[in-house]
Amino acid sequence: MSQPRHREPLPFGGEGGPPYSKGLMARALIAVGVPAESAYELARHAERDLATRPDQPLDLHRLHDLAVETLGESEGAAAIVRLRRYRELQELDLPIILLVGGTTGTGKSTVATDAAYRLGIARVTSTDFIRQTMRAFFSHEFMPSIHYSSFEAGLGLAAVGHEADDLVLQGFLDQTRNVLVGVRAAVDRALHEGWSMVLEGVHLVPGMLEIPREDALVVECVLAIDDKQTHASHFFIRDAATDGVRPMSKYLDHLPEIRRIQRYVVERAERHGVPVLQSGGIEQTSMALLELLFDRVASLETAV
Repeated sequence: MSQPRHREPLPFGGEGGPPYSKGLMARALIAVGVPAESAYELARHAERDLATRPDQPLDLHRLHDLAVETLGESEGAAAIVRLRRYRELQELDLPIILLVGGTTGTGKSTVATDAAYRLGIARVTSTDFIRQTMRAFFSHEFMPSIHYSSFEAGLGLAAVGHEADDLVLQGFLDQTRNVLVGVRAAVDRALHEGWSMVLEGVHLVPGMLEIPREDALVVECVLAIDDKQTHASHFFIRDAATDGVRPMSKYLDHLPEIRRIQRYVVERAERHGVPVLQSGGIEQTSMALLELLFDRVASLETAV
């Protein structure tokens, strides 16, 4: 006689929680990478299944069968695996800290915002915002490097008579050390309050920001663009998207410096075991970041 299989609760509504919601299910599916149209199709399929089988609870086992019918064997099974990780993530009593590093023009803010939306994280901030705040408190004379873009920070050092073989890199590192003081304060506040946070910025250089790993689920990555022309094209897109507020000419003129900083940050990432994600489409890159998070959840489950 076959044994009844263990019921796996859904990460949204259902048995033991709030009533099933087609909208919540679709959002959870979108969060784990199912295209919106397919997510709503599967949610409608599940709703019909509940209506025709009211005595049978909808759990992840049953949803697996429905997902395979709706999305196909490969995509359906993969979606359920990610939903399990998503549920385990929700069950963890830890705030999530996502750190998205990478140099100018790699799509950090777009990917960070998309990942935060998928995960329902309300706090998204950038190291550029923190640097801008610090500029209001520290004069150019006292802290020159923070008053320049990351790839121009060497000008701040030169203005006060500093000499170096590589002013681009030294200026960037000086600025980074200063900005990370504010970054640590923001992260400390989040940890103290138990908040989840997505933080993005060029100043998130691997190995330069230590976060107590026992206090949070910390996932760090660096976005990069290997091809120089592809990198340059991102500034054209950004120029159009911001209606010239961030003009491409400035960034294209300093592309060699920007890519010099990228090489350094990527080298640091490889040295410190931080994943480097090639920046592509928003959904593709966001899902690569979320896969890192889900893998981290799986590793915690294995350790327990």
